[in-house]
Amino acid sequence: MEAKKKPAAEKKAKPEKKELGVITYNVPTPSGDKKDVISPLPDSYSPQYVEAAWYQWWEKQGFFKPEYGVRIDQNPRGIFMMCIPPPNVTGSLHLGHALTNAIQDSLTRWHRMRGETTLWNPGCDHAGIATQVVVEKKLMRERGMSRHDLGRENFIEEVWKWKNEKGDRIYHQLKKLGSSLDWDRACFTMDPKLSYAVQEAFIRMHDEGVIYRSKRLVNWSCSLNSAISDIEVDKKELTGRTLLPVPGYKEKVEFGVLVSFAYKVDGSDEEVVVATTRIETMLGDTAVAVHPADSRYQHLKGKMVLHPFCDRKMPIVFDDFVDMSFGTGAVKITPAHDHNDYEVGERHNLAFINILDENGLLINGMKRFEARKAVLQALKDRGQFKEIKDNPMVVPVCSRSKDIVEPLLKPQWYVNCTDMGKQAADAVREGQLKIIPDHHLKTWFNWMDNIRDWCISRQLWWGHRIPAYFVTVNDSSDMDGHYWVCGRTEEEAREKAAKRFNVSADKITLRQDEDVLDTWFSSGIFPFSIFGWPNETQDLNVFYPGTLLETGHDILFFWVARMVMMGLKLTGKLPFKEVYLHAVVRDAHGRKMSKSLGNVIDPLDVITGISLEGLHAQLTDSNLDPLEVEKAKQGQKSDYPSGIPECGTDALRFALCAYTSQGRDINLDVNRILGYRHFCNKLWNAVKFAMKTLGDNFVPSEKESVSDRWILSRLSAAVGLCDAAFKAYDFPAITTAIYNFWLYELCDVYLESVKPVFSKALVCRQTLYTCLEVGLRLLSPIMPFVTEELYQRLPRRRPQTDPPSISVTSYPDTEEVDRDMEFIMSVVKTIRSLRADYNLTKTRADCKMTHNKLNIKVTLK
Repeated sequence: MEAKKKPAAEKKAKPEKKELGVITYNVPTPSGDKKDVISPLPDSYSPQYVEAAWYQWWEKQGFFKPEYGVRIDQNPRGIFMMCIPPPNVTGSLHLGHALTNAIQDSLTRWHRMRGETTLWNPGCDHAGIATQVVVEKKLMRERGMSRHDLGRENFIEEVWKWKNEKGDRIYHQLKKLGSSLDWDRACFTMDPKLSYAVQEAFIRMHDEGVIYRSKRLVNWSCSLNSAISDIEVDKKELTGRTLLPVPGYKEKVEFGVLVSFAYKVDGSDEEVVVATTRIETMLGDTAVAVHPADSRYQHLKGKMVLHPFCDRKMPIVFDDFVDMSFGTGAVKITPAHDHNDYEVGERHNLAFINILDENGLLINGMKRFEARKAVLQALKDRGQFKEIKDNPMVVPVCSRSKDIVEPLLKPQWYVNCTDMGKQAADAVREGQLKIIPDHHLKTWFNWMDNIRDWCISRQLWWGHRIPAYFVTVNDSSDMDGHYWVCGRTEEEAREKAAKRFNVSADKITLRQDEDVLDTWFSSGIFPFSIFGWPNETQDLNVFYPGTLLETGHDILFFWVARMVMMGLKLTGKLPFKEVYLHAVVRDAHGRKMSKSLGNVIDPLDVITGISLEGLHAQLTDSNLDPLEVEKAKQGQKSDYPSGIPECGTDALRFALCAYTSQGRDINLDVNRILGYRHFCNKLWNAVKFAMKTLGDNFVPSEKESVSDRWILSRLSAAVGLCDAAFKAYDFPAITTAIYNFWLYELCDVYLESVKPVFSKALVCRQTLYTCLEVGLRLLSPIMPFVTEELYQRLPRRRPQTDPPSISVTSYPDTEEVDRDMEFIMSVVKTIRSLRADYNLTKTRADCKMTHNKLNIKVTLK
């Protein structure tokens, strides 16, 4: 069928070289009332005019609620449920969020127009570490105070103030983007309902032994005094010697060098040369490792080396992890400060010596990177220093504090992920869970098949406090890990402890853990905590499991995998049937969005436009330091010398969907968004012209004529492609099909043909009406505002029963019109040929047509 063909590649929308007029909607309309659609349409398209008043009316009418027009549990067309990836309350949404919402809202609106019971559930994430850092910076900047100056309770009050302000801003942005979310179901990850679910999840998993406490290496941020997750560790690649700024140090610190030094072999004149990029950690060395097959060191089996700065003898151990070809083939082992060395230490039962405290200080109070210089000098003084040379390396940097991350040995809470990871991998292997595009499968299996236990405790104040209590039973022994109980309340924990230790409750002393849970823990149960789990609510029964999870591919492991694992563990069900992963938004130069580069753009600034001075002012009000502000201003001046023009919501949404190739990155150029604003103007002019052609007294017939079906068949390819592309999450195919139909089929070809021959024929006006009405419905999921504005101006086929809004009409279906289409096309071709043959191109002529099944006869008079 014609509908299955791929459309011609969409020609890029080029901005027109003319001033963009601003027209405002000035008819007094109480919030939630329907917009005035009696007044004439303005001469040209203006986003400010078009986008006024519609959203409040949609919301008040309940169009976005699954209950609209149908009982939620009795819809033969089925249910579509998707939860929003809850944005962090750390500030405003950026264009990456706008991409997520353009895709998700288009899908939601498409499913709603297909007649399905549709729920897109909104929410915000408390974003523990990110939010705490932002509020701490704000406090220091505005009041010169730290969180410790305020105390825990007062600081948390400050964070709640921030959350309420920023949460409102985020919801305002989502509404401006046209997101058809059910706001009555909006939730926040620290709402009482969700907090109860988090507590319940922890307790159930702890009681089962899935959550446990252990002393292991974690990613430690000394400036935050907290463990951080892998996603909060940026990998900074160095090509060689580099000086980097480190919080708490006046001078930059040297990285990207390899220092070689010698350990003397006990009882001999021999020495073993080792090399390290972190020379200060040699203070915690407890062994030297060599490869079992390395002939250079076979004679040293059973020997020890001597530490130069203390009375410590360290064994030479033989381990396969050593690379014989690197350096001397001998490696210093610091089990308490390196992930590989930790495993070597476990295998060979080595001592674990922690040389740093939580602030990055040595026992004598010296800072870690000052110790780096001191150790180097001391080795030189003892004659054991060998050389220092450039070394390409990756430095782990905390994305929140910009501190250098230290592997540190700390007691923390962990989730045993072995069984859950296997279940998550098997769900995809067995086809129960589908991941789209499938090139992400390799990453999924690599993570799930090699999963490590998950550290879920954070040394923060903002977040869900861990419901675990340290138990003292009238003695002072501290067997960390054995003396912990969990409870929903302190009383419940006391009862558990009394039962476990077989003593009366009054013999028990409890101290609740000060730590909070990793943000990804509460995010991991989001698909069912929002519906009231663990309680059996109607929403949980109807909407869980969900249909789809749509998000960026960069959080496949950190969020998607955790939801799958915890959904299976706590509910016995997958939280959704499909996962669609979109590309990550970068700027026009392919750079990651970064506030310090000045390329993080608020979607509202693209929608409403902003001057360069306005962009600069936003930087001045941010948490960036003065040097970063200047750098960001230069970036903005380079990319937006005249600021950002007003593009409107519809153009932004259309551009984002058009960009969404199934690759890994999107380089977003604001100029292309502006091109789609001009596409909106083309739609506007087409409908204005058509309505003039239809006339004031036009009444659409309830049934479509053959000619209606002919022009609809021109749409059939676009309709078929859009339907198939929505099912396949191929958003560029949707935008290309719609763009080509409206711009080239309708505006360039069809509207030109509605002149000499058909201009006054009733059948033509019916045809034109059908074309507009179907074309607007086709576009509505992606461009909801302009399509609503224009749809409301069209007369209705069935005024008494037609839906009140385009957002709740039916999405067009491909019809079986091939035979009729071929017939009508042959008629049109014959008429055009006759007009040309008899030179009637500028003359009005009556047309008479007769036909049977085999022949068509056309006569012109």
